[in-house]
Amino acid sequence: MAIDAVIFDCDGLLVDTETAWTRAERVLYGRRGVAFTLDHKRELLGTSGPVAQAIVERHLGLEPGSGVTLQQEMHELALLEIQRTAPPMPGAPELVAELRRAGMPIGLASNSPHTLLRPSLRSAGFDTVFGAVVSAQDVVLGKPAPDVYLEACRRLGADPARSIALEDSPTGVGAARAAGMFVIGVPSLPGIELTGASLVAEALHAAEVRSALGLRLAA
Repeated sequence: MAIDAVIFDCDGLLVDTETAWTRAERVLYGRRGVAFTLDHKRELLGTSGPVAQAIVERHLGLEPGSGVTLQQEMHELALLEIQRTAPPMPGAPELVAELRRAGMPIGLASNSPHTLLRPSLRSAGFDTVFGAVVSAQDVVLGKPAPDVYLEACRRLGADPARSIALEDSPTGVGAARAAGMFVIGVPSLPGIELTGASLVAEALHAAEVRSALGLRLAA
C-alpha cells in the first residue's frame, strides 16, 4: 500500500530514555526500601498516568492515592537523568534521515509529558525533525487508547489505515492497533512480547523494517 505517514514512539524506540527511566526508578524505589527489578520494569513499560501510578503504588505497598506524588517525584528524577544522557536508539538517526529524504511525513506519538518528551528529543538530536509531536497531555486518553496516534495522523493529514506506527511496548502496540495502523514492533527489553504487532523486528535498522517502510534495502 502507499504510506501516508510514519509515526514513531519515543521512549525505548526512538530514544534510549528507558535506561534513564530505570536509573530514576531505582532511586525512587530505593528511597522506600524496595529493590527495583526487571519484572517491575516490564510491567511499567509504556504506561503513564493513573495506570502507572497504580502499578507503582502496588509495587511499593502503598495506599491508593499516593501515586500522584510518586509520579511527580519520578518525573523529576527522570528529567535529571534524561538531561544527563539520552542517546538515540541504534539505527534511529539513519532511519529518520532516510524517511525525510524520501519525503515521507513523520510524526511522534508518546505517553510522556512534554516536559520530558522535548528534552529527550533534544538530547538525541530529533527536536526539529517531526511534522507532528503529540504527547498524552494533548489528548483525552493516553496509550493504550488510540488517541495519540489518531491525533498525530490528523496533524499530518494522514489516514491511520494507510500509516505505519513503530513501537517498543505492548501498551504502545495496542494503541496503534486500536487506531487502525500497521504496527512495527521493536522490543526495548528482553522478554517483552509484542504479539499484537503486524511485524516484529530486533532493531530499527533491520532489513524487514526498511522493507515495510518502503525504503530501498542496503546493497
